[in-house]
Amino acid sequence: MKKIIILAMAVVLSLSFATLGFSLKKDVEFKGGDAGKVVFSHETHTEKNKLKCVDCHTKLFPMKKSAEGTYTMAAMNEGKNCGTCHDGKTAFSVKDAEKCGMCHKK
Repeated sequence: MKKIIILAMAVVLSLSFATLGFSLKKDVEFKGGDAGKVVFSHETHTEKNKLKCVDCHTKLFPMKKSAEGTYTMAAMNEGKNCGTCHDGKTAFSVKDAEKCGMCHKK
């Protein structure tokens, strides 16, 4: 009986996430100015890099894109938002001009 309840809860949670449009594989796009739009891959950050949602949300970013702040390269260079991890130690640096194309897409 306990297994059935756990299975039912898992199904309900899965359907809830699907209904809300939640997907760890869904890319999020941001305006990126002259360098091109920024495409953020949840799949790369969660599955390939073994990060959990709470590693970034809500410490660095709000949960919803509609609640997004203004993300600038100046702020990232100061170690804010993306620059917190993309510091050249944890992940490639936002200051590395050769890596712009990793995030910015024209």
